[in-house]
Amino acid sequence: MPGFLQGLTFWSVLEQIAFYSFLVLFIWGGTNKFGKKLEFNDDFTSLDAMKSLRGFAAIGVILHHISQEQIFQEKHVLSPFVNAGAYFVAIFFFCSGFGLIKSFDTKKDYLKGFIRNRIVKAIALPFYVNVLVYGILLLISGAKLPKERWIFNLLGLTMMNEYAWFPIVLAILYLVFFLCFRFIKNRPACLGIILAFIIGLGLLFCYNGHFAWWHGSDNWWIKPNLAAKALWWQAEKALWFSGEWWVNSAPAFFTGLLFASYEKQITGFFKKAYFIKFHVLLVITMIFFKLSSYGQMKFGYWTEFSGHGPAIGDKIKTYFCQVPLFLLLGLAVFIFMMKYHVTNPVSRFFGKYSLHTYLMNLAAISVLRFLQKDSSSPIKAGKYDLLVYALAVIALTVILGVLEQKLTELLQKALFRKKAEAVKK
Repeated sequence: MPGFLQGLTFWSVLEQIAFYSFLVLFIWGGTNKFGKKLEFNDDFTSLDAMKSLRGFAAIGVILHHISQEQIFQEKHVLSPFVNAGAYFVAIFFFCSGFGLIKSFDTKKDYLKGFIRNRIVKAIALPFYVNVLVYGILLLISGAKLPKERWIFNLLGLTMMNEYAWFPIVLAILYLVFFLCFRFIKNRPACLGIILAFIIGLGLLFCYNGHFAWWHGSDNWWIKPNLAAKALWWQAEKALWFSGEWWVNSAPAFFTGLLFASYEKQITGFFKKAYFIKFHVLLVITMIFFKLSSYGQMKFGYWTEFSGHGPAIGDKIKTYFCQVPLFLLLGLAVFIFMMKYHVTNPVSRFFGKYSLHTYLMNLAAISVLRFLQKDSSSPIKAGKYDLLVYALAVIALTVILGVLEQKLTELLQKALFRKKAEAVKK
């Protein structure tokens, strides 16, 4: 066998095909200004460009979730996406922060009705629709949950859908934004308070950890058979802020606010000697990436399993090793988009349905697990089991996401119609 073919397997080839297929989307519909001195994309922060960027992030999150499945990790399939989830979610946070400031600066009385329109209607209602959908799916599957768990899950105080943490964090950040910009007129002070609050959320997780370590004897979770006997709310992903994914990418929300507030000054700075300044920014971002990796390797978030209690200090060190990266990542992406950005039907589609495809992804992953490798599976794909599974998950995620969004839109129109009609009159 020729040397360049040694080590190649079906799975390694499949992984490369998946990875490069994802990259192809960054070429289709691209607007390139590289090599053209003093020429930049004027629409790189337009609504269409934002929607496409969110679409890429949504696709990345779906592939990340699939790559988290145990058999995919065993086969080393989709490995580039295994630890990439936080980077894609950071894009959502950055775009959300950017959009808030742009709307605040361009729409008269934007904060009037903000809680109703931007938090209750746009975030809370979709969240609770998803809670009900997952509750119905659990009932259909025959899941037997304690009564108190049903109650807390339906109230949204614990997680019916463990992927649904993002709208919770986003609603909290939107509320803080509203309070700051409603009652404080000094913008730098508002931005400083929001950043401090985001860091506070990070520290909250560092204390809270991945499960209720503080309930019971020391290190109860690593003692034989004790973890299996834990109460339902002591398990991983049951409580709010029970996992680093709740907080590590949230600093990008602040950067979105900051970039939108000083967009002209920032872009004006980079337009002069763009090539040099962008590459300096890129190098700094890579240094912060190395710092983030170092923190996770040296200290780590999963310190509960060190045998020395929760080791909160190690979590804090890891978190602050990641904060600089997520403060800078969104900025680096948008400065790149000044010269190159993409919008195509696929990216726009996923951008339109990004929230609900994200929320329904777990349902698709769970329902279709029998396709991974199950003797009872009606589809006998042999060595193509994982390919069939991944494609089926993506397809079902899209179908469920679109259906849930349509349901949510019907409820939004029904519940908020009277108010809208009164405003028109």
